[in-house]
Amino acid sequence: MKKSILPLFASIFICFLLSFTPAPNPPATEKPINVDWLDKSINPGDDFFEYVNAKWNKENPIPATESRWGAFNVLADNSKKMLREIMEEDAKSNAPQGSTAQKVGDFWYSGMDTVSIEKLGITPIKPYLDQIDAIKSKDDLIKTTASLHKFATTALWQFYIDADQMNSSMNILNLYQGGLGLPDRDYYLRTDEKSAEIRKAYADYITKLLTLSGTSATDAAAAVKTIMAIETELAKASFTNVELRDPHANYNKMGAKELTDRAPNMNWNLYFTSMGFPAMNEVMVGQPKFFDRVNKLIDSVSVNDWKTYLRFHLVDNAANLLSSDFEKAHFAFYSTALRGVQVMNPRWKRVSEMADGALGEALGQEYVKRTFTPEAKQKMIELVNNLKVALGQRIDQLDWMSPETKVKAKEKLNAIAVKVGYPDKWKDYSTLTIDRGPYVLNVFRSVEFETNRSIAKAGKPVDRTEWGMTPQTVNAYYNPVFNEIVFPAAILQPPFFDVNADNAVNYGGIGAGIGHEITHGFDDQGRQYDKEGNLKDWWTEEDGKKFEAKAERVSKFYSMYNPIDTLHINGDLTNGENIADQGGLAIAYTAFQIEQKKNPQPKKIDGLTAEERFFINYAQIWRGSIRDNSLRMQLLTNPHSPGKYRVLGTLSNTPEWYLTFGVKTGDKMYVKPEDRTQIW
Repeated sequence: MKKSILPLFASIFICFLLSFTPAPNPPATEKPINVDWLDKSINPGDDFFEYVNAKWNKENPIPATESRWGAFNVLADNSKKMLREIMEEDAKSNAPQGSTAQKVGDFWYSGMDTVSIEKLGITPIKPYLDQIDAIKSKDDLIKTTASLHKFATTALWQFYIDADQMNSSMNILNLYQGGLGLPDRDYYLRTDEKSAEIRKAYADYITKLLTLSGTSATDAAAAVKTIMAIETELAKASFTNVELRDPHANYNKMGAKELTDRAPNMNWNLYFTSMGFPAMNEVMVGQPKFFDRVNKLIDSVSVNDWKTYLRFHLVDNAANLLSSDFEKAHFAFYSTALRGVQVMNPRWKRVSEMADGALGEALGQEYVKRTFTPEAKQKMIELVNNLKVALGQRIDQLDWMSPETKVKAKEKLNAIAVKVGYPDKWKDYSTLTIDRGPYVLNVFRSVEFETNRSIAKAGKPVDRTEWGMTPQTVNAYYNPVFNEIVFPAAILQPPFFDVNADNAVNYGGIGAGIGHEITHGFDDQGRQYDKEGNLKDWWTEEDGKKFEAKAERVSKFYSMYNPIDTLHINGDLTNGENIADQGGLAIAYTAFQIEQKKNPQPKKIDGLTAEERFFINYAQIWRGSIRDNSLRMQLLTNPHSPGKYRVLGTLSNTPEWYLTFGVKTGDKMYVKPEDRTQIW
């Protein structure tokens, strides 16, 4: 089942993780920094990423089941193993009906019951296909689209509930562009050879799925043209990924009447009623011109063609939950064609990943009991507080910012909320029905459960205790409308964090991650939100212009990197993440130096100074490799620079790194001081 990607909050520390499998790696008991991994044949000033990571990457090649492999993947793989243990125990426990353990155990059982899954084939979703086949009018189309939005697809458009960005204490319904099967709009519109190959593979995939679901070969061939034509029109009307980063351009509040008058063919009243929304006076329309185009398409495209489009999107979203013929077709396109993965992960990992989405906090409660300690949480909070102090000092020392804006910046910094480990209040799954019946229906019900929870929030006060990630997620995020940073338990492990490690390791690892998330509150997007999470300008006009000039320099710098073929990093798309990387490392280094003065540690460990260890651990958290197809997709769609360039780009602009490793003119990473940019 595909997951929609919506800008609900997350400026995340890492880019998307897919699925994971073990690879050879040093024992977990080894030192935080193993000097044997350093490649002394490489000059640190020429390529610090390779100096630190080349040996590890060579010894840990990408498994056949993965699109990338690195430090994050190893930890995520361990999380999946833990989830498997929990679910297998619950499946054998004979837990009371309706209990969390019963639901977790039955979800696992249904996902692993391949005999039943193969026997049923497409049968479990036939009632929904029949519902699509029964569409006879445009109103039927809207009503059926609403039904599918509740549990299965993002056909035509998407919706979500989130805090109003100009009134962050209240939730509002957001309507958002969607309806595409390819990763983003540019896959439909780019004219290069690789994009054409992907479109051809997508067309073949559409044909395969429709044929498997009972469509004749002749009708499937015609259907491909219909679906591609509709999706190409939606793509043309969609914002680019760069345009989606502009919060003001995507903030378009409309009254219900204005929305209806603007897009009458979409029968919004019928859609909202069918979805179960309460009466609403206002909605947020992210991309009005997209909905203008959908309104016209609903009128111009025939009902039969819409049925073809919806049928494919339903089967597409269910394919990896059905029998192996559907699952293999889904894998061949989304994993092999798009990401270069050749071998499917073992079933237990696929089910674990799906369970994490369906019952994430139920699993998270047990995960935390087994893995997370009070000592880790306390140490993490201490690190966060030290990072906040360090940024406060750095703000005071900025020579380009006025005293007036500095006061506002420090107010926002001090107001940042911190969440570590796990939620204080767990999600209640009591109304979710999970049984040992069809796997796909368990997943659909879990999606509908989350959809209904979300719908119930519309027009109501925001609950700031909620988390956007589960404790077992190896990641972290900053939420601008909550002005909060969040660190799930699973990321608080080596090489990022170790309660017993020296200062250099923790500040160069999770310290840089903390700094990264804090800096998101002050990057090119986050700086537009005030301390309460409202989209409100708190900068003087002159300071705002100075920031924009510096951000533009960062964008141009990263755009010079050319990771593969003719594809460069898109500095505008990745600007927020690059600013956060640079700011995060600078803040972490300042905090590290403050801590060293308070609690001095050995000048050298294993022949490395504390400063060397700081930068080495920063580089090794980004160790890893990525397949070419996946790298191309990341460069086209992802707001994060590839891991290697998060090391090279950040360090090339960090003066302390030059001093620590004696980097000089002539070294490949050397950048003249006047050409370096450091905003925070």
